[in-house]
Amino acid sequence: MRRYQVLMESDFPSEAQGMLRNIENQGDPWGLGSSHRGDWVSELDFEVPIITNEIPEDIEYLFWVGCAGALDERARKVTQSIARLLHRSGVTFAILAKKESCTGDPARRLGNEYLYQSQAMTNIETLNSAKAKKIIASCPHCFNSLANEYRGLGGNYEVIHHTQLLKELVDAKALVPTITQDAKVTYHDPCYLGRHNNIYEEPRSVLGSLPGLSSVEMHKHKEKGFCCGAGGARMWLEEKIGKRVNVERMDQALEMDPDMVSTACPYCMIMLDDAVKAKIADGGAKEGVEVLDVAQILEKSLEAN
Repeated sequence: MRRYQVLMESDFPSEAQGMLRNIENQGDPWGLGSSHRGDWVSELDFEVPIITNEIPEDIEYLFWVGCAGALDERARKVTQSIARLLHRSGVTFAILAKKESCTGDPARRLGNEYLYQSQAMTNIETLNSAKAKKIIASCPHCFNSLANEYRGLGGNYEVIHHTQLLKELVDAKALVPTITQDAKVTYHDPCYLGRHNNIYEEPRSVLGSLPGLSSVEMHKHKEKGFCCGAGGARMWLEEKIGKRVNVERMDQALEMDPDMVSTACPYCMIMLDDAVKAKIADGGAKEGVEVLDVAQILEKSLEAN
């Protein structure tokens, strides 16, 4: 029904036109262009290899950064945190930088199957020519596309979410959290990580390994979680009726009186961060409540190199 409305009738919210045009012309929903996809590495104190041809044999993982992880200011900090954790633990990885493009997930959810398949085929050609086998994805939407949806178009890869890999590294003592964080955290399950791919325990395991950190569960969590409001391409659409979904979810989080609200998705982070800032501004939340990725909270517990 959605595909018919969009592709045959051109009947879809007007706010989505810019997003779809940006993906088609620039390869990302914001229209910032591929030339900026590798900018985040300049703030690191080590080199991140950029793939130009085939992935070298000594590189274990290709790090699929995603549009938000490469281009959004808040999500970039998470990407940098993940990169530092991987580097610290000895995991070898490389990125595609400007050769990476939107997976097409927002277009497909909105109903523009043609644009999704066009993006998917371009990315699969890039990945296959690089001989990619093992991929780390930090965005659950990218993770779902690469792991599950690209298979039908010839893209077969072993895809791991960064929280899954971080759990493995903590369990193997490649990362040893020692700094005590006297804080309370509540974890928000991203829909495409949790309900779509049943990844619930790994991020919680990482948080549970951190000294001094106490975790509390929101009433709606795991299989009965609650969307941040960005899924289904609604990140780029306005909510004109009733209470905003991200504010509703943040209200559920604030009932736990946390110091930190954690998640493992760049879009969840953007939505929840906007909501908590709005709540603090109107006096509905205490000052200092942070929205952080699991990777950022883990990094806080590690001694400086």
